[in-house]
Amino acid sequence: MNLIEYEAKALLSAASIPTPKGVRITKRQSDAPFLPAVLKSQVPVGGRGKAGGIIVAKTEEEFADAHAKIFSLAIKDHLPKSLLVEELLSISKEFYLSALVDRDSMSIMILANRHGGIEVEDNHDFEHWTINDRSDADTIGQAIADYYQLPDKTFVLQDIIERLFDCLVKNDATLVEINPLILTDDGKLIAGDAKMILDDAASFRHDWQFEATAAETNFVTINQEGNVATIANGAGLAMATVDAAYAAGLTPANFLDIGGGASTETLLAAFERIVTYPNVQAIIINVFAGITKADEVAKAIVAAREQIDTLPPLFIRIAGTNYELAKKILDDAGVSLTPTLEDCLFAAKGALDA
Repeated sequence: MNLIEYEAKALLSAASIPTPKGVRITKRQSDAPFLPAVLKSQVPVGGRGKAGGIIVAKTEEEFADAHAKIFSLAIKDHLPKSLLVEELLSISKEFYLSALVDRDSMSIMILANRHGGIEVEDNHDFEHWTINDRSDADTIGQAIADYYQLPDKTFVLQDIIERLFDCLVKNDATLVEINPLILTDDGKLIAGDAKMILDDAASFRHDWQFEATAAETNFVTINQEGNVATIANGAGLAMATVDAAYAAGLTPANFLDIGGGASTETLLAAFERIVTYPNVQAIIINVFAGITKADEVAKAIVAAREQIDTLPPLFIRIAGTNYELAKKILDDAGVSLTPTLEDCLFAAKGALDA
């Protein structure tokens, strides 16, 4: 699940990471809560600044104009339901900082760049550190202070790293990104913008009340010549599915995390993309339903079988929210389920070896 900025910043604030003073407003709230202010479109995608979704207002008239403009501006097909109005910071420097689950090393990584902001994707000189627990924060904070060339902010950065790690782990996030991490003219380090992705597979551990927005589908080609494709929800479950396929002697063509809140249309699009791989002879589906409901997955499976002539055999494990409804949908369509991922992989291996 991809959080909207105001939701991510609420979790950062709860972890005691400094954020700008801000107020979330709806379309009906057109009066400025304070001035000067920065109005920011609250949509679950990047590129807001370049698209015109972030505007500085210094007068009531500018605020009203910005309010009307942003609420009518669709960014990547998303119209905002609310705006985040924040204090205008005096910026000295902007940095990049994030914590994420790294599949390759099976660890949590801290990433940093001396240059943050809207052009960060053009930077290639990222530094990274593995963090195993909170005790590593002091060493990493010292290294980042040196890297940022902010020796007088060593203690502050050590605290931020510790809290960033805590925020990632406590919330079952796969990514907590601060971009930019702002150094203000008066020497404060503040999270100017935030992005957070939560692992949908961990939703049963939380009483999440966030806007139901799906994370952008994480579809990665691993091996164009692979003999099986994988579909899972949540980065952790998707990684585990790919690793289990390798362990079973299969060659995954892809890594696919369908995210939280995936719809029948989203899932059908994933199937259509998978059948473009030339050697895929089976699809492994491993879903623990939470925000992504089991019946939505079942409907997509039925639709894919009806609409895609070249669809290879499906080996399906589903559990969680609306499982009974999903089972009925699949039973009615003559599609069988397997109780565990191991059973899926065993059956798929047998089919490929036949």
